[in-house]
Amino acid sequence: MSRIIPDAVPSAQALPAKVDVVVIGGGIVGASTALELAERGVSVAVCEKGLIAGEQSGRNWGWVRQMGRDPSELHLAIESLSLWKGMNARTGEETGFRQTGIAYLCRNARQEAEYEAWLVHARDVGLDSRLLRSEELSRHLPGMTGGFTAALHTSTDGRAEPFKAAPAIARGAIRAGAHVMTGCAVRAIERSAGAVSGVITERGRIACSSVILAGGAWSRLFSGNMGVDFPQLKILGSVARATSVDGVPDLPVGADNFSFRRRLDGSFSIAMRNANIAPIVPDSFRLFADFVPTLIKSWRELKLRVGNRFIEEWRTPSSWTPDAITPFEQVRILDPVPFERFNREGLAHLVKAFPAFAESRITQSWAGLIDVTPDAVPVIGPAGGIPGFFIASGFSGHGFGIGPGAGKLMADIVTGARPCVDPAPFRFDRFKKTKAA
Repeated sequence: MSRIIPDAVPSAQALPAKVDVVVIGGGIVGASTALELAERGVSVAVCEKGLIAGEQSGRNWGWVRQMGRDPSELHLAIESLSLWKGMNARTGEETGFRQTGIAYLCRNARQEAEYEAWLVHARDVGLDSRLLRSEELSRHLPGMTGGFTAALHTSTDGRAEPFKAAPAIARGAIRAGAHVMTGCAVRAIERSAGAVSGVITERGRIACSSVILAGGAWSRLFSGNMGVDFPQLKILGSVARATSVDGVPDLPVGADNFSFRRRLDGSFSIAMRNANIAPIVPDSFRLFADFVPTLIKSWRELKLRVGNRFIEEWRTPSSWTPDAITPFEQVRILDPVPFERFNREGLAHLVKAFPAFAESRITQSWAGLIDVTPDAVPVIGPAGGIPGFFIASGFSGHGFGIGPGAGKLMADIVTGARPCVDPAPFRFDRFKKTKAA
């Protein structure tokens, strides 16, 4: 195992005294929001407690897909894909994006029927997804053995490089005028007459009229200190890097028990699909009623575990004052231990489906904590009834692919522009969990 180190992003040495918007969190959503705002001439500062893309934005599979999205996310995924296609030219940076297509394999008629049902939504929005069979299956997926009856394929989907993408977008935002500070945790949000008036960071105060919380797995903790109850839990996803092989598809492929994506250097990111750890933590009990429907629906994909995270979160303060050292300064980067068995089994399943991977070896493994909401759809919009406070979080493992679109939608909402997609599915108040501040 070795630590994930994203591409470097220069950090501003001095805090701006005043900006229009402060973005808390330097993952792909926070960076994309900052890029959108800066290009529109809105003064914006990004405050990241650790490194840009230091957590899940730099640790995910690197898939950029519209395929298989929740119907409420489809328009946002399509918007994001259009932004991904121009992101290298827009930022002058390499994000790793390549429009290769993506395929999900089917083993039986039941899986085919599930994908056929989803294709109804794809056709409604004009997506090019379709089921491949017989000769088409062999042509698009060379090197695959028998055992699969069909594949859901979307030719316009693609892949990007997690450790490069958010840093590239952040550097593009800096060139557009954004202030980006790493190693700079926000401790609290100031309010005047109930509305946002600034933030207190560990390095000082920044005056602003709007704050966007794009803190990923940390968002519930931060918002809770403001009296805003954001229903969010964390899921542990493990990924491995495997050595390069020839004679396999160039597009990302997933089946019921494995996935793979070719990386820019020719190696592969692999994982055991539909296998994640759900750590039992104090919030698991507080939010049980919110999440039980999802748990019932996804019980085959989640493994419940009691471990060190329960004690760690039990000991983490849930409130603090602006002059106190916060949990965000005590733990700069969440770097959980991967579940190695899943990675080994994922590679073993992959070899059965694509024998060329028998020559591949795991050289690196890592894990990330995925922020999830009860309905697996993010919050993007005003939150907590606090004027000037917005949340863009709870992306439930979808944030990398739809991050650019989420950033654009968040910028639209904050500036009062016409939204690029309907924001209604992402509203915070659908959970009805706000406390009086």
